[in-house]
Formats: sequence, C-alpha cells, structure tokens
Amino acid sequence: MNAAPAVQRELRIAARALARHGLAHAYGHCSVRLDEGNFLVCASRPMGLIGPGEPGTVVPVTGALPAGVLGEVRLHQQIYQRHAHVHAVTRTMPPLLMALGTARRTPRTRHGMGAYFGAGAALWDDPQLVRDDERAAAVIDAMGSANAIVMRGNGVLVASDSLAKAVVLTWYLEDAARIELAVLAAGLQDESVVLDAAERERRATDAGGIFERMWEYLSAGDPEINFQEAQP
Repeated sequence: MNAAPAVQRELRIAARALARHGLAHAYGHCSVRLDEGNFLVCASRPMGLIGPGEPGTVVPVTGALPAGVLGEVRLHQQIYQRHAHVHAVTRTMPPLLMALGTARRTPRTRHGMGAYFGAGAALWDDPQLVRDDERAAAVIDAMGSANAIVMRGNGVLVASDSLAKAVVLTWYLEDAARIELAVLAAGLQDESVVLDAAERERRATDAGGIFERMWEYLSAGDPEINFQEAQP
C-alpha cells in the first residue's frame, strides 16, 4: 500500500513543526491513519532533519513492524487498534513535560489550552523504552480514554482525530507544563485556580479556527508549506 503524496507531505510538515518548536530532538515520531488497517509513520530519523520529499513508511495497525521502523511505533499501533476515532499520533520529548514527569506529575488544567485534556493527561510511571507489544499495550491501558499520556522520564504521547490537531495538542500540553512549573515555582499551587468540568467543556472549543491558526503558526516557514502537489 502507498500513501498519497499529500498525506506524505503533511506528515513531513508535522514532523518538522514538532522539532522546530522544541517538542522533539533526535528522538520522536508522528503518524497518521490511512485506513482501518494501516497508518503512515514518518521517516525513522530526527524529525527536524526529515527532508522535503522524504517518505514515511506504511505500518499495519496489527502485526509486525516493517523493517527499519522504530520500536516505539508499537505505541501508535496500540492506539489505532483500540480507538477508531484516532487518526493521528505524536510521540515527542517536550522538555517541560519531561521535567514534570520526573516528579510523577502532569499539568493541571489551569489555563485555556489545558482544557483540551479534560481533567488532565494520564501518567505512565516507568522511564524505560517501550519496544515490545506487552509494554506498549500496558502504556495504552494506562492512557485509557485520555488524549495524552506523560511517560515518566520518557516523553509524551498525544492522540487526536487529525494530524494538525495532534501537533497543536502537543504544543498545548507543553504550554500547560510551562504554566504548571511557573505556578509551582511561585508557590501559588493553592491559589492558582484549576478549571472545573463545566469550565473545561466550555473552553475546549474548535470554533474560531482555534486549531487552524495554531497549525499555521507551528508550520510556518516549512520548506514544503507552499508546495502544490502536481496534478496527474
């Protein structure tokens, strides 16, 4: 199975956006669902170094990983197997979330961007790499119905219904970590207000181009952003 050129291009743009904004370095990957049984994962190299036209790899939702695909892509498989509504996954190493995770903490919902994670991201309390199916399944069990999970000392996994939203949500979660660390550093954890369920639901809106505008910001300057796919 081959992925359409436009899908390959969007995945490369997403990968480079994650790297450009400090959400990934040498390690990390992102993917987009192609159909019920397959997804496309970015090239197995530092996302910021993925070049224009460099293809990703089609991976089956169930079964062995293709040769050359990174071991932790099993996490993507587990999410796609369990959640039909998920169409994209990011696996990143945001520094502030990494710092919080070492304290077995995830950001509390203290500002608008944090509202998109409901009561908060899940936590996986194990710093080891996730390179076998059993461990990958356990991580996604811990993730439950959340759209993100912070892995202690081992980065973050975010899932969404589109690739652009998955990238944006990754940025949002890191911004929530920035707020959390600032509140803790100022000793304001008791005074700082945490959004209640009604506030979270009202604030977590898609209206007004919320995701589209942030995607435009995060992808700006990409070498393929204005590229027009050739017509057959």
